[in-house]
Amino acid sequence: MTKTKPEPQSHHLKVTRTARYYSLGTPGPHIKTLWITCHGYGQLAGQFIRKFEAILDEETLVVAPEGLSRFYWEGVSGDVGASWMTKDDRLAEIDDYVAYLSTLYDYFVNQLPPQTRIVLAGFSQGCATQLRWITRQLPHFDVLLLWAGGLPEDIDYKPLLPYFQEKSLHFIYGLQDQYLTEDRIATQSQWLADTGLPLQIHTFEGKHEIDREVLRQWAAAL
Repeated sequence: MTKTKPEPQSHHLKVTRTARYYSLGTPGPHIKTLWITCHGYGQLAGQFIRKFEAILDEETLVVAPEGLSRFYWEGVSGDVGASWMTKDDRLAEIDDYVAYLSTLYDYFVNQLPPQTRIVLAGFSQGCATQLRWITRQLPHFDVLLLWAGGLPEDIDYKPLLPYFQEKSLHFIYGLQDQYLTEDRIATQSQWLADTGLPLQIHTFEGKHEIDREVLRQWAAAL
């Protein structure tokens, strides 16, 4: 009699991770604006946060968490990048970064005055990261700035519209962005209209990147 080989079974075990983040500024009663900004695929927070030096002053604190998964861009050595998630075991990765961002948020908000203005920002893959965290945890914030990224369409936003209604929501991208084609923007705009999410769309002359001068202008206007 032929024995049937057992099939591998997938399991999950919660473990403690050490998450890395970078900051510009020092928490305290002098802070009037907190930015929590999530980088894009393959970036590292220490490099990414340098873009936000353009908006830094004595009343601003910028915090940039780093994705929990790192990898070599080429082979087994050289430049390293970080990712928030991939398609493999994605739900567990989402659970992990949602818990991570919540811990980070609480850590800094608890050190700041209650009237501190909170800006949540994401670039590229960081846009979906922010939205998945926000729609699960419903944190207090004032402004959402999504820069050149895709928006998760598997989230039911309609029950959350009252939560978003009093907030300032913006999507910005460069007209020469190689990833955001006209067709993709048109599809995303129609989807936004169908969901009722009050996200304002803005453009600038540029590619798939955070332009420091455009960021400076936005920070002054928010």
